[in-house]
Amino acid sequence: MNTTPKRLVILLAAAFPCLAMGEGALTLDPVVVTGSRVEHSSFDLPAAVDVVDADTIGAAQARVNVSEALAGVPGINVQNRQNYAQDLQISSRGFGARSAFGVRGIRLIADGIPASMPDGQGQAATFNLDRAERIEVMRGPLSAIYGNHAGGVIQMFTPDGKGRPSVEGAFSAGSYGSWKADVSAQGEVAGMGYLLDASRFATDGYRDHSKAERDQSMAKLTFRPSQDGKLTLLANTFKQTADDPQGLTWDEFRNNPRGVAYDAGSGTYPALAFNTRKTIEHTQGGASYEHRFGEHAVHLSVYGGQRSTVQYQSIPVGPQGNPRHSGGVIDFDREFAGIAGRWVGRHRLAGGQLTTTIGFDYEESTDDRRGYENFIGSTLGVRGDLRRLEEDRVNSFDQYVQAEWQGERWAFSGGLRHSRVRFKVDDRYLGNGDDSGHVDFEKTTPTVAALYRLSDSVNLYASAARGFETPTFNEMFYSGGGGSFNFGLEPSSSTHYEAGLKAMLGQATRLDVALFQVKTDNEVVVLSSLGGRTAYQNAGPTTRRGLELALDSRWSGDFSARLAYTLLDARYAESFTFTSAPPALIVKTVAAGNRLPGVAAQTLYGEVAWRHPASGFHAAVEGIARSKVYVEDTNSAQSAPGYAIANLRLGIDRRLGDLKLSGFFRLNNLFDRDYVGSVIVGDGNGRYYESAPGRNWLAGVSLRYAF
Repeated sequence: MNTTPKRLVILLAAAFPCLAMGEGALTLDPVVVTGSRVEHSSFDLPAAVDVVDADTIGAAQARVNVSEALAGVPGINVQNRQNYAQDLQISSRGFGARSAFGVRGIRLIADGIPASMPDGQGQAATFNLDRAERIEVMRGPLSAIYGNHAGGVIQMFTPDGKGRPSVEGAFSAGSYGSWKADVSAQGEVAGMGYLLDASRFATDGYRDHSKAERDQSMAKLTFRPSQDGKLTLLANTFKQTADDPQGLTWDEFRNNPRGVAYDAGSGTYPALAFNTRKTIEHTQGGASYEHRFGEHAVHLSVYGGQRSTVQYQSIPVGPQGNPRHSGGVIDFDREFAGIAGRWVGRHRLAGGQLTTTIGFDYEESTDDRRGYENFIGSTLGVRGDLRRLEEDRVNSFDQYVQAEWQGERWAFSGGLRHSRVRFKVDDRYLGNGDDSGHVDFEKTTPTVAALYRLSDSVNLYASAARGFETPTFNEMFYSGGGGSFNFGLEPSSSTHYEAGLKAMLGQATRLDVALFQVKTDNEVVVLSSLGGRTAYQNAGPTTRRGLELALDSRWSGDFSARLAYTLLDARYAESFTFTSAPPALIVKTVAAGNRLPGVAAQTLYGEVAWRHPASGFHAAVEGIARSKVYVEDTNSAQSAPGYAIANLRLGIDRRLGDLKLSGFFRLNNLFDRDYVGSVIVGDGNGRYYESAPGRNWLAGVSLRYAF
């Protein structure tokens, strides 16, 4: 199995030297705002940044998971767990791979509104991919200017409503009882732009006990109260119910990858016995205003929302009689809000242009959190007695300044951000001890970068920064003695270095190469994980070194291709010890030089696509390969083996006057490989493995009419 990725590397690499340059133009130098916070040519930005456009986001996809769109971005590893109760597993240069659920270590932003909470925990599921115009993905030092995270920034943008009113409907269906329906409208009336969208998604799931249903909607209104001002109003809703199939042991994965784990001690299947599941209801709204004063501009934004979550875990009372146990049912209502502002000024200086940005971000969230036993008498998977009642508050207040000077050959930029994050717990259930308390974290993080234009078609750059990443509330909850709250868990700090090359090879090919090194102190790692509950501790320093490469090209004959490769060597620089989860309670030593779990050393994406302009027919072959992944810190358990898969997609787009019709067919895992799609790092029962689907299909149609 491990030789398969090598074969795919050879096959894809062999295709690229045969390029015959055509006259067609790709969008090889898109405009980005991530990093500099102002419109900027990606080619002239001293950072590793990729733009995924609307055509790629919707390339014969259901537009349900961001993993569909980001497969071809180097440095980012997005895995669909086949478990909608736990969201996607996203890591950037190894940051975020430890997350047991949701997104950690990466800043998520949608239309300027954070999809990450002040403590750093984010939910990519709330991204509305149906209306996404583009997704910008930044890794490396410059992302430190966005504050409390270490791995990077993923920012999604939707278009403004404009032009003639139009309506669109789409429907797709595929394997495992999956289907999705979407309806939208957009246009401009009396100077007001509008964009409306609503969708419903449902699936029986690839694995047993993995059924999910999701309803999502959004509204975006844009106004121009003056020639120099723009007001944007946003509203989003998200509701999801999902079963949780949990992980499998290695033997269970090999024997029945679609099943759920069996517990010999209790003689039950815990996921089924406790009916493990999660329900989420999320609503938010926001407003932003931009006003230009000649070459200068002011940006202001405000947002607020509410999120309710109920989750049933497979955790019996205790565990093992632990009096501090807070129950296997998590129930919380969260209110969150934020306000941000920045001033951008442009000046001529020393024969070049100086752009300065001064801004602030304030964010807060408050959880009314409850915990219950997940049984009544002998009935499991139902809400029982109250075991936890508390109010959890976190807020952050950051100030930053950035400056960039661009001359004819050289460009220099730098930034400074001061972050203060405050956690406070008010424990109102004292029967198992008092976990009330608070802790504050504070850090100032600088960034610096330089770019040199070697020629009109080649840029060289280098950058460096300090990063700052606090533990999240969920990482503190069960990490203290006896499973209590751990106010002693420290934030990690990191030092990032990056050097890169960006080159235009002829008229239709772009090459991006980035070399990087990251050294981190106080890395937050998994202490134990059991029944869906994970505890964390600080380890010693870690080192990440690697290379990212992206090559985009158009061939003659309406062919195009993309190659994205990541090499990542992520290791512990010093040894440390941890105690395995109950009931074993075995002290284990992690040796210096061990690889960080959940992180693949090599990943590769390759695509060759063809489009026939006259008929609107298009087709593509995709290849994805990943090397093996260690599942826990000692690197002694069976790793998730490397794999390589191929996907095929076909589609057609036709326009009949004011009506546009589109259809597609996708066949994933063409050769029906069995492989582990994602892992649960450090699971105490050895249930590390989350299996990926075999050969599966998806087909869809859409109609768009412009009035």
